[in-house]
Amino acid sequence: MTFAEKLLARKAGLRETVPGQIVTVKPDHLLMHDNAAPITNKVKTDLAECGLCNPDLPVIVLDHVIPASDEKTATNHKLIREFVKKYGVKHFFDVGEGICHQVMIEKGFARPGTLVVGSDSHTCAYGALNCFSTGIDRTEAAALLLTGETWLKVPPTIKVSVRNRLNNNVLAKDLILHIIGQVGADGANYCSVEFHGALDGLPIEDRITIANMAIEMGAKNLAFRADRVALDYLKSIGAAGFEPVWADPDAKYDRVLEYDLATIPPVVAFPHKVDNVKPVTEAEGIQIDQCLLGTCTNGRINDLEIAARILGGKKISPNVRLLVLPASRSILQEAISKGYITALVEAGATLLPPGCGPCLGAHQGVLAPGESCLSTSNRNFKGRMGCKDAEIYLASPATVAVSALTGRITDPRKSL
Repeated sequence: MTFAEKLLARKAGLRETVPGQIVTVKPDHLLMHDNAAPITNKVKTDLAECGLCNPDLPVIVLDHVIPASDEKTATNHKLIREFVKKYGVKHFFDVGEGICHQVMIEKGFARPGTLVVGSDSHTCAYGALNCFSTGIDRTEAAALLLTGETWLKVPPTIKVSVRNRLNNNVLAKDLILHIIGQVGADGANYCSVEFHGALDGLPIEDRITIANMAIEMGAKNLAFRADRVALDYLKSIGAAGFEPVWADPDAKYDRVLEYDLATIPPVVAFPHKVDNVKPVTEAEGIQIDQCLLGTCTNGRINDLEIAARILGGKKISPNVRLLVLPASRSILQEAISKGYITALVEAGATLLPPGCGPCLGAHQGVLAPGESCLSTSNRNFKGRMGCKDAEIYLASPATVAVSALTGRITDPRKSL
């Protein structure tokens, strides 16, 4: 069996499963964020009558519009805090702790061999740690609060096999964008994706970036083996009590894709589709008004380190705004202690609180008509950053940092 077939069989209490089979499962955790208020409101009467099925199941993180930008948002946050207290929710992280996906990983909720669902499409990020994680809609999340179980269809699996290592200033973001550009935004619809091959050169941070963007090619989830890299990370955060799962050597795959990492160039996803991917050489010279470094895709310590290395001792272009968004409070603290934040701020960056901020266009860094942004986020849909008449380009932290110096999209392999 594949990773998905084997893990879902375990969670369903079955000996085996096959693609297309419907299974009933009990997830280990349910992630919710600022949308927890509308979710709980769907079953408000049932909750009052029956209660929460398991106070250990939900993990709630306030991260999308933080601090609250208006009265409506503040009221929404208040309702969530009241729900947490009333029903004794064990895992609640208030404003400033970080982006929900990073918090789920840092706090050890996403562990090898577990099943995690979340009311956010980028829940698939936890596959970096050998977790079957996937997004569900709000109605499913509401029902889970009451019953603790849901159903899933066993997905077919795509095997991605890689060899060699990425070249200097070519990052994991370039790799996953390159794959999405080839596969297409719907090329992996409802598939599980497994990463195999030469993975020693991909640290956990890079694997999170790759798994995070699986949904951008339609995948149900994306998973890595629980190898030494993963186990060392789990040990560093004190996560224990898990049983990894991985594919059998004779597992059957829907497709097998092979990539030589040494041939991957820096790339850019052009507006307004994530799969509209071109080599950075075809984007060079495009004027930009704003750069965004961060989000759940690229707001980790290695991303900030790369940007600080490029920008340290320099000044960003006077024609560009550079927004820096650490993915969590702990990452912010580490970046401060290592001097990365000082280097970025001295270069002209504006530091934002750990959260989603401008990524979804709710507040902080909303674009104006006619403006362009080069971002490390995961989506560049029309209107994504709050303005339907603006353009968003996606790239790696290295490309974003170098481009902030020039005021136009620039190949990060060039020395400035």
